[in-house]
Amino acid sequence: MNFLQQLRQLDFNDIGRWPGIFHAFFVGIFFLVVAIGGFYMMVWKNQMPLLEKAEREERELRQSFEQKQKKAANFTAYKTQLAEMERSFGTMLRQLPGKTEIPNLLVDISQTGLAAGLQEELFQPMDEIRKDFYAEKPIKIRLRGSYHEFGRFVSDIAALPRIVTLHDIDIAPAGKDAPADQLILNVTAKTYRYLDESESSSGESKAATKAGPRVGTKPAAAPKGKPQNPGQAKKAG
Repeated sequence: MNFLQQLRQLDFNDIGRWPGIFHAFFVGIFFLVVAIGGFYMMVWKNQMPLLEKAEREERELRQSFEQKQKKAANFTAYKTQLAEMERSFGTMLRQLPGKTEIPNLLVDISQTGLAAGLQEELFQPMDEIRKDFYAEKPIKIRLRGSYHEFGRFVSDIAALPRIVTLHDIDIAPAGKDAPADQLILNVTAKTYRYLDESESSSGESKAATKAGPRVGTKPAAAPKGKPQNPGQAKKAG
């Protein structure tokens, strides 16, 4: 009789009379099931979240490494680009006039309109508007002339060696009695200048710190009824 036939004939109500080989077989199966269940509960169930977390961190670190590797590979190109930006910024900064050059620049703007054949009816410099490292100088301008003369004026303004921008452009007919080609141009021209260290906010705060208390400030008066010198109090006692 083979093993499978003996297994079918086993009486599960009388386990004590089973042959020893079947006792050992079922005990082995029981320990195998207990071992698998213990492995699942103690190792698989507890360690799998840690394994997934480690894999997730590995993917994140790999992505971070790849990004940094790309940046490192392009480091020379970034340095070249930064140097080019600094040169461009320096070129633009040199186009900003200093404080002493603003009057001459205003004259240049006015002369540009006259050279274009326009009649200047208003040229009104406004108060400066200070930004981070530069100041903005708006100028209200009203000119009379033809459309082509306005075009020449705008072109000549763009050709100035200093930065001048035009804003709030408004063109209207000169009036009923004026020739048909006569127009009025209202525009706000803005020029810019860089601020010295003494004019910037950081420079002003440093200057105020170095200056200390203002001259002429009177020291606080001593309270009445109390001697100012402790030695005088002792002598009086």
